[in-house]
Formats: sequence, structure tokens, C-alpha cells
Amino acid sequence: MENELILNKLNRIEKFIFGLKNILNVEEFCEYTGFEKSFIYKLVHQGKIPYSKPNGKVLFFERKKYDDWLLRNSHIILAEIN
Repeated sequence: MENELILNKLNRIEKFIFGLKNILNVEEFCEYTGFEKSFIYKLVHQGKIPYSKPNGKVLFFERKKYDDWLLRNSHIILAEIN
């Protein structure tokens, strides 16, 4: 039971640290968005999401751009209309 508590706390710390990073690799981006790796590669291949590939092999993603990208089609709720 104590080991589970420690692991849960470590997971929370790890997620907090994710929020501090500006540049994410594919694995971190999967964790950040909840998307599957194959879906991310599909979006990259189709040119639907911005990415960087500085060495020609490894993909990197700028978190700020994705915050904007993930929220770009937001909908207005009735309370905001009134």
C-alpha cells in the first residue's frame, strides 16, 4: 500500500514537470495530449500539426503551439452568449 502511494506521488510530480517543459518529444507529446503515437505520426505525415525535425529523424513539438492548436475550435456556451 505504501509503495502505491509513493508511485502515485511520483506520477503526479512527473506530470507537473511535463507542464514546465516547452519542447516535447513524441512520447512526452503522447502523454501530454492523450493521443496514440500512431495518430501523432499520422497527423505529422498529413501536415496537420506543426513539428520540428532538426536532425532529420527525431520529432519535437512546441507545447505552446499545441495548447493553441488543441483549443482552436472551441465552442461558445449559452451562458457566454447571454
